[in-house]
Amino acid sequence: MGTRIGIDLGGTKIELVVLDAGGQERWRRRVPTPQGDYAGTLRAIAALVEEAEHRTGASARVGIGTPGSPSPRDGRIRNANSTCLNGQPLQQDLEALLRRPLRLANDANCLAMSEAADGAGAGARTVFAAILGTGVGGGIVVDGRLLVGANAVAGEWGHNPLPLPAADDLPLPACYCGRAGCIETYLSGPGLAADHLRHGGEPVDAASIARRAAAGERASQASLERYEARLARALAGVINLLDPEVIVLGGGLSQVARLYQNVPRLWPAHVFSDTVCTRLLPARHGDASGVRGAAWLWPPE
Repeated sequence: MGTRIGIDLGGTKIELVVLDAGGQERWRRRVPTPQGDYAGTLRAIAALVEEAEHRTGASARVGIGTPGSPSPRDGRIRNANSTCLNGQPLQQDLEALLRRPLRLANDANCLAMSEAADGAGAGARTVFAAILGTGVGGGIVVDGRLLVGANAVAGEWGHNPLPLPAADDLPLPACYCGRAGCIETYLSGPGLAADHLRHGGEPVDAASIARRAAAGERASQASLERYEARLARALAGVINLLDPEVIVLGGGLSQVARLYQNVPRLWPAHVFSDTVCTRLLPARHGDASGVRGAAWLWPPE
């Protein structure tokens, strides 16, 4: 059975892709995520798999990328910004619904696997992939292998504190995880929107801020400048610890083109080296990268 299904369970959408044994896409569909509804999320995933197998005429192995990660203790999801998943036996429940084993990994790990294999990080020994979307997460691939870690939290970059808080970073925003000042509270899409509002901007989303900044609106430009300075500080910490050859950005904010010029100009001030050779690149496979990586949780054969 060479057919594989990848599922990206996001905070706002669930996406499914079917890959054949050669890794070629056969079918894809995206549906909204039932907000705050765990049982509804299970039903939506099961319905997508049923439709995919009906459309392609093939049974498939299923991999799923999800916010948070399964606990090594009992397999229940923890640390998900889609909080209805937390404490739930997601893998076991889906295996019962789909009547087959499946593989499950953090969504940023799936992004890292996809981009290290044949994306922006192809050929690099060490790749760090960061999701800048509804939440902020990270994944690490070294020599083609995903780094999971003893506590299954390798790459969980978004819930470290923002380095070197400056005056305009205060007061530290509260995070859903119970802490304050997490990187996610500044660098996620909702975090950017909240910062814009705190500094006198209008109540608009991150995509609108990026569009307004490109059109020359000063308040939005200032918000993106703060965002870039924070992203540079946060990624400099990753470079100092991991020293990756490539950092790949995914998620909605990865589409802001100016990040790839401005952030590498800012991060040398915070990197403990006389030169910074790390490349900052957008995900080659765009917002499809995570769902492809989920399919690749299963080997081709």
